[in-house]
Amino acid sequence: MSNLKDGATYRLYAFGWGVVKRLPERTAYRLFERVADRVWAKQGKGVTQLERNLARVLGPEATPEDIRRVSKQAMRNYLRYWCDTFRLETWSQERIDATFPLDGQDILDKEFAAGKGVVLALPHMGNWDHAGAWAANHFGGFTTVAERLKPERLFERFLAYRESIGMEVLPLTGGQNTFLGLVRRLKAGGVVCLVTERDLTARGVPVRFFGETTKLPAGSAALAVSTGAALMPVTLWYEAGYQQAKVHPKIEVPAEGTREQKIAAMCQALVDVFAQGIAEHPADWHMLQKLWLADLDPAKAPKPAAE
Repeated sequence: MSNLKDGATYRLYAFGWGVVKRLPERTAYRLFERVADRVWAKQGKGVTQLERNLARVLGPEATPEDIRRVSKQAMRNYLRYWCDTFRLETWSQERIDATFPLDGQDILDKEFAAGKGVVLALPHMGNWDHAGAWAANHFGGFTTVAERLKPERLFERFLAYRESIGMEVLPLTGGQNTFLGLVRRLKAGGVVCLVTERDLTARGVPVRFFGETTKLPAGSAALAVSTGAALMPVTLWYEAGYQQAKVHPKIEVPAEGTREQKIAAMCQALVDVFAQGIAEHPADWHMLQKLWLADLDPAKAPKPAAE
């Protein structure tokens, strides 16, 4: 059964790369929007979890109708991400650059020119592959880390796709010492990009995120502490005909404290910036998985207030 499921999953993605990128553009995006609306209307596990996540973002004043309205647009944006991704290989570099206005490029270029390396940390917002294609051209390449997917053929297809648009991809697990590989790139003055608000290792740093506890991967902060590279948060969101991005000022390494304390403080500062960007553009946050400890472990859910 597992092999059948893996084969079906691979064929679905292969269809995306092989067929969707050849469709007329308006047809492709309308198709994906209709699929998004159907998935949203069915209220499956992913959409239900998305709405639980968005309820934290929107706050206690949000009505169920508010949450449903935002989640519908969020699903459209998520499927737009996939349509973009399947078609990105057909875009010229001119189109990639023209549809990626970047607020804060001056501070990013200044840090890159310093030669100490740059760590760009992103949440799951907008289209990080589009951002990666822009960055690969702008910096002459960069390094990232990818979760090893199943089936293996799908992971290899994503690896080949991302390498084709200029990314160097290191596997999160099952390969070389990934952290040391990233350290070497940064010490050579390179750029590392990490999508980093979801802990996939169970070794994350506890942080407060929209008023509740979750864990943030320590990698981006640890790299900055270890190498002196600039840790710079990036947030992404969709506008009508393009993707907007913002590079935020670098997060400084605290002057005092142990290495672990410095990393923890930087992780909290990083997630605070993410929270600001997500709150401003909640429909552009593609988080359909459990994230907070209260969802991952119901025993850690807050106790009801005493009456």
